[in-house]
Amino acid sequence: DILGHNLKQASQRLTWNKSPKSVLVIKKIQDASLLQPFKALCAYLMEENNMIVYVEKKVLEDPAIVNDENFGSVKKKFYFIICLGGNGTLLYASSLFQGSVPPVMAFHLGSLGFLTPFNFENFQSHVTQVIEGNAAIILRSRLKVKVVKEFREKKATLQNGIEENGVLPAGLEKDSNRLMMHYQVLNEVVIDRGPSSYLSNVDIYLDGHLITTVQGDGVIVSTPTGSTAYATAAGASMIHPNVPAIMITPICPHSLSFRPIVVPAGVELKITLSPEARNTEWVSFDGRRRQEICHGDSISITTSCYPLPSICFRDPVSDWFESLAKCLHWNVWKKQNHFTEEEEEF
Repeated sequence: DILGHNLKQASQRLTWNKSPKSVLVIKKIQDASLLQPFKALCAYLMEENNMIVYVEKKVLEDPAIVNDENFGSVKKKFYFIICLGGNGTLLYASSLFQGSVPPVMAFHLGSLGFLTPFNFENFQSHVTQVIEGNAAIILRSRLKVKVVKEFREKKATLQNGIEENGVLPAGLEKDSNRLMMHYQVLNEVVIDRGPSSYLSNVDIYLDGHLITTVQGDGVIVSTPTGSTAYATAAGASMIHPNVPAIMITPICPHSLSFRPIVVPAGVELKITLSPEARNTEWVSFDGRRRQEICHGDSISITTSCYPLPSICFRDPVSDWFESLAKCLHWNVWKKQNHFTEEEEEF
């Protein structure tokens, strides 16, 4: 039943079919403070656990480690991933995997660690527990996004990701008169008015039916994981990642009654410019790959069948509420004093 499924999700444990032998370590680049933790982690994984450690080529280009022969380039199959950085590093790790994602262990070494529950101080014991399968896991749903754009002049086409020699980057398709791009999004898809001074006007369809037109600065379509990011700043509720849902949050709507809504996971959303829209729109995916959307283009969004398995520090509920308190200072206030015995008499 539904209740049983949700309880099972909330208590999911990490289980290895066999002991992990390789790991991808993703490090925030251009951050000198991460060099020592990065080297210490890699040495521990290789020397103490006999694991193959993969890192990205651009990490190897750092002068501080360029001559270290123990590092290799990124491969396609990993047992799990370790992230060193902040929320942005985890979002970047998610973007590397457009299909299934290995379990991700995230250490908070960035400026904000809402999605990164592990402290690096005792990384050896944390990593050992994960390798031994002694950890809880949460499946963070992602959004499967398809952007369909009509071909226009060459300049606009080049801006949208086609190289001059006609080679399409990964995730792009084309037919005779359309360009299609596919993305896996962990936090949110943001559609906004960009540099234009005119109000945004976009139509939102749900399973083929027009549900509303957004007139304002734009709209955010987010996962429960993304509910604590831009959506919260725009006035939405915060939703636990175990809740199967998609959030639709207007950005500064031109209507006092336009409240954020939550729709069931799995519905198909389609967003297009309204016929009366005075300007084009701009769209970004987890804050990246920002591009212009014109009349005739469309953005289709639904729940991806490839969630991101995030390894918990304690468990999905404890980690989430601790992040709310530590990172967002949720419900932090000055407590009122209790009555003294004398005051109670009055």
